[in-house]
Amino acid sequence: MSGARLPCEPDVTMYDVQLLISKKDEMETQIKALYDLLQEQKGIGMDGPLVDREGYPRTDVDISQVRTARHNIICLQNDHKAIMKEIEVALHRLHAREKEKHEKDEAEAQAEVIQSHRELPDAFAKVDVVTPGSPASMSGLQVGDEIIAFGTVNTSNFQSLQNIAKVVQHSEGKPLSVSVIRNGKLVSLALTPLRWSGKGLLGCNIIPLKTSF
Repeated sequence: MSGARLPCEPDVTMYDVQLLISKKDEMETQIKALYDLLQEQKGIGMDGPLVDREGYPRTDVDISQVRTARHNIICLQNDHKAIMKEIEVALHRLHAREKEKHEKDEAEAQAEVIQSHRELPDAFAKVDVVTPGSPASMSGLQVGDEIIAFGTVNTSNFQSLQNIAKVVQHSEGKPLSVSVIRNGKLVSLALTPLRWSGKGLLGCNIIPLKTSF
C-alpha cells in the first residue's frame, strides 16, 4: 500500500497515530465515493452483472468505469485492513510506552521516599498531645511529630523520658533545638521551656517509641 509507514524505531508518537488515522479516513472517503459511483450506474454495486440476458455487454452502464471502480474498491479495502492493523499496533506501542513511563515514575517516587526515610535516623519518641497556647504549641510542635533529637538527647543516647525531662529542667528560658519527622520529612524547631499558665514547662505529652538502645 502507499499509506504512511510506522518508523522502524519502537518510539511511536501520537503524531504517528494521527497520520495513520488521517490516511484511514482518506481511504474511507475514497471507498464511499466509489460505492456512490457504482450506485449511480443503475445500482450495479460490486456484484451486479455486466452482461444482459443474452450475454451481451450491457449498454445502460459504463462497463469500463464499473470495472475500474470495483478494482479500486478491492485495493482500497485491502489497504484499509492493513492500515487498521498498523493503527492497532501503534496504539498498543503508545499505550505500552505510557504505562512503562508511569510505572517508572512511580518507582522513582517510591525510591525517593524510601531513600529519604533511610537518610533519617529512627525516632525515639512521639508527641501525642500539644496544649494550645503552650511553649510547645508556640514552637510549632504538632501531635504526631516523631522526635529524633531533643536538645542533647538523640536516637543513640535516649534511654527513657527522664533524659528529656532533665534537659527541659536545665534549659528553662533557653531555646532547645528539636528535630522531628513530620509526614516523612525532617522538621527543625526551636523550643524554649517556660513557665506558663498550664502544667509543666512544655505543655505537651511525649511517649517513647523505644525502650532500649
